[in-house]
Amino acid sequence: MAGRRVAITGIGVVNPTGGGSEDLFAAMAAGRSYVSHYAADDKPRPLSMPAVRCTAFDGEAQLGKALAGSADRHAQLGLAAALAAWRDAGLAAQSPMERADGGVAWGTALGGTGAYERGYRDLWQNGRERVAPLSVVLGMNNAAASHIAIQLGLANSCLTYTVACASAAVAIGEACRRIRSGDANMMLAGGSDAPLCYGVVRAWEALRVLAPDGGEAARACRPFSRDRAGIVMGEGAAALVLEDWQHAVARGAPILAELAGYGASCDHSHLVRPDVGGQVRALEAALADAGLSAAQVDYVNAHGTATQEGDAAEIAALRRVFGARAADLPVSATKSMHGHMMGASGAVEAVISVLALRHDTLPPTAHLDDIDPACAGVGHIVGAARRGSGARIALSNSFAFGGSNAVLVFRTDRNEVTITSHAGTSAP
Repeated sequence: MAGRRVAITGIGVVNPTGGGSEDLFAAMAAGRSYVSHYAADDKPRPLSMPAVRCTAFDGEAQLGKALAGSADRHAQLGLAAALAAWRDAGLAAQSPMERADGGVAWGTALGGTGAYERGYRDLWQNGRERVAPLSVVLGMNNAAASHIAIQLGLANSCLTYTVACASAAVAIGEACRRIRSGDANMMLAGGSDAPLCYGVVRAWEALRVLAPDGGEAARACRPFSRDRAGIVMGEGAAALVLEDWQHAVARGAPILAELAGYGASCDHSHLVRPDVGGQVRALEAALADAGLSAAQVDYVNAHGTATQEGDAAEIAALRRVFGARAADLPVSATKSMHGHMMGASGAVEAVISVLALRHDTLPPTAHLDDIDPACAGVGHIVGAARRGSGARIALSNSFAFGGSNAVLVFRTDRNEVTITSHAGTSAP
């Protein structure tokens, strides 16, 4: 690992529990699914599907009418998560001069798709000649990052990464690199997506990768299971405040964990078919970046989307990297409970991984009653959370269409990390 150490000093989420990060983690540790039946009748053809929604989130109520009116739902979710992380890091009182050295690195796979869809509907379905005046700024992919930078006065940089389902993980990893290199002392990094739009859902349906409607909705997402049937789409956002370690110590910040490593790779083989070799390269790069061996890893939060090829490829990559030790490697896929939040997933799962280390509690994969032989060979956490294992090092995997792979490494050491009562700030 080269350059400065990177501390995580704040986290914030907008998630289907309606509460903060601690509420989300408690739900994941309990194996509680937030997948429910989603039906929308006001569409050209009614939608009916299992999905995960942040039903308690009201952008206008939480951000104010004027601000919410200038932000599409993905940007509203992202700004709320970022403000929560900022408060969690004890930064509310920072001066503009101190904020000027901070930047934003944000991920989104779809950006303001909802705004563009409304515009197309106005033009082609409703017969209007004009779209809403703010359609461009509502729809642009960098809207969330821009709103965050403006609201918090973060002048160092404002970066947006759109790398399909690896977007947030790449944003966090690249923010880490900026701090290590000395380009910034502080970065607010994460991701948000609101993909439950008619056109988006129909497009994913056409790929035949969505879990079908019918049956018990709560059990619709079954990563690594023999009867897994596909992705369950969800919306949400998560943010992490990353700081140079010495900067955090100097201001007395509560250090939650260290972002110890980041690895990225490209499959360079196929747009939608995962490549085991590409994932192996990302895993090995992350470990090398953190200065760790495979034997030192205590937990893997898997990408685990419940697709046939994706799940099998990920387990094959883990088996290759961890060798004989893979059979005992604790692995779980929390998407089984919070769904696939597309470009936000890497940030949500990063938060869950950090809290798994802080609470020494590794969440299970829900609904994993019958492990597919193609997904066997690792220490799947099933049934109940694994508590008291002494876990210190966790990996969080994000593998995306387009062949982009990203792996984050988190580390906690109770001799260095500030262990305090952490309430887990929720959105305003």
